[in-house]
Amino acid sequence: MNIELVVADYTDPRQQQDIVELLDAYANDPMGGAEPLSDYTRTHLCREMAARPQLFSVLCYVDNKPAGLCNCVEGFSTFKAKPLVNIHDIAVAPGFRGLGLSHRLLGKVEAIARERGCCKLTLEVLLGNDVAQKSYQSFGFTGYELDPLLGHALFWEKSL
Repeated sequence: MNIELVVADYTDPRQQQDIVELLDAYANDPMGGAEPLSDYTRTHLCREMAARPQLFSVLCYVDNKPAGLCNCVEGFSTFKAKPLVNIHDIAVAPGFRGLGLSHRLLGKVEAIARERGCCKLTLEVLLGNDVAQKSYQSFGFTGYELDPLLGHALFWEKSL
């Protein structure tokens, strides 16, 4: 089995297709919302990502087949005065699960973050996604809290 990790080129037609297909598979999964990507997203995603230099994606191929994806956003920690990387999406296609690809993707993202001088990696995970939580914990992630008496931070949103 040949496993290859590449930083995506958002202008490469094959990689564009692989990003959209992997993200759509994740979106269709219950842990991704159980709804397919919209036609708008499928058409505009890679062009919009290419226009934002703070974004990068890592693709994982197994025997030249798209198997995993990690979409990342470089942000900034005001408390550390250094950049950080938020892992916005991480997905492994159903036929490739159990091969340790998520840790390979996380390892590549961590290497990129270290090269950029980042102070941390962040991500969000659903409370009911025990498999992902265990994977992230085994990679070294922990819940975010400033003071144990105040508890863990919550991730909230307001749709626009």
